[in-house]
Amino acid sequence: MSALIPVLFIVVFVVFALVIAASTLRKGREGRGGAGKKAKQKDRGQILKEATRRLAANPKDVEALGMVADLAWREQDWERTFKTYGELVEYGAGNSEVDEFTANTRHGLSAMRLNRLEDAYKAFAVARTIKQDDFDVNYNLGYLEFQRKQYERSVSLLRQATVINPDHALALRYLGHSLFRIKQHKEALGVLRRAIDLAPDDKESLFTIGECFYELQNLEQAVKIFSHLRTDPVLGPQAALFSGTVQLNQHQTERAIQDFEIGLKHQEIKPETLIELKYRLGAAFIKANEIAKAVATLGEVQSLSPGYKDASALLAKFRELNSNRNLKVFLLGTASEFVTLCRKMTLTFFPKAKVKIVDISVNKEDWADVLAEVETSKWSDVVLFRFLRASGTLGELAVRDFHARTKDVKAGKGFCIAPGTFSDEAKRFVEARLIDLIEKDQLMNLLNTIDVRQKGMMSDS
Repeated sequence: MSALIPVLFIVVFVVFALVIAASTLRKGREGRGGAGKKAKQKDRGQILKEATRRLAANPKDVEALGMVADLAWREQDWERTFKTYGELVEYGAGNSEVDEFTANTRHGLSAMRLNRLEDAYKAFAVARTIKQDDFDVNYNLGYLEFQRKQYERSVSLLRQATVINPDHALALRYLGHSLFRIKQHKEALGVLRRAIDLAPDDKESLFTIGECFYELQNLEQAVKIFSHLRTDPVLGPQAALFSGTVQLNQHQTERAIQDFEIGLKHQEIKPETLIELKYRLGAAFIKANEIAKAVATLGEVQSLSPGYKDASALLAKFRELNSNRNLKVFLLGTASEFVTLCRKMTLTFFPKAKVKIVDISVNKEDWADVLAEVETSKWSDVVLFRFLRASGTLGELAVRDFHARTKDVKAGKGFCIAPGTFSDEAKRFVEARLIDLIEKDQLMNLLNTIDVRQKGMMSDS
């Protein structure tokens, strides 16, 4: 046991010595670090003091301005960076001691940080005259041209920027949007796809990809993208408008109605988009033969924007349709409904006459010809009735075609009936012929009294 005491003494001594050494080393390091920090602060103070002294003596001292500007740049003090580099650019023009490219570039970048876009544009434009293959200059100048709607220029600059840095998402983004605006849809599509790969959350670029597909007539892909974006709080209304319009043009009326209604559910909708959504929804309701809903929706359009497109004319027309079932069938009913109505009008056209329908022919859903033998107390003849579904003004050509048909069927008299009006040329054509033109007012009288007359005929029978 006594033999171990010297050994224990030595171990304790060594451990104590190591602790003392470690403590001393740590203090030394802290001392040196503190001195470095103080030295750095002293250097900054000295730089500012020296620069301030020199600038007081000469405000155009470019070396002193450069010292202050570089210090402000390192500290990201954008106001001071913008001011001092601006002075350096102004006073150092043509001075070999001033790096004009760096000064203009940093002046432009600080202006961008401060949203002083005109100053940034001027600075980058000067920098580019000195050096044309710098990414920051080409990208920022291209972005600024995009904001100024100078899309040809932005394409040129952003193309160079993406050559230097092909994986810069924003450069690709603005290049793609610029290409789209100059109608280079195929190239824009490729560029924007690369941008989306780098920034998947860029929904505005995804929307523009949908527009590219639409312009390139790839409607299936366009609808997929717009349908995906319908619920987005920002782009949703516009996406729903695009999707619904494509569906409506492809005769997918129910889907179009669904798209427009989804778009209208958003809380924040631009006024012009809101009106167009309602207008297109009204058109979709008309196609779906939901006239009451169409009238209500078009009424909202009229109240929001009186005189918007042909909403006023459509509202007047379909409001009348909504209140007159027979007119609704005449204009919008199925072919069988339309033919049934034409038969009724033929049978009631001459009160108290004996009418026998001998033939009916239909041209798609444009018109129906009803050939009938009519016998009254004073005369009897074969009469051809043509019921035209077209509204608006009908010209001489339509009447000439009907006249030829009366000859073919050897009709002694003809009646051409339409929910619109006939042109002066059409009226002159029938003056010396056994054809009567029945315009909207007379047609409305027929439609309004048709059911009453039929009841009377049944009573007489």
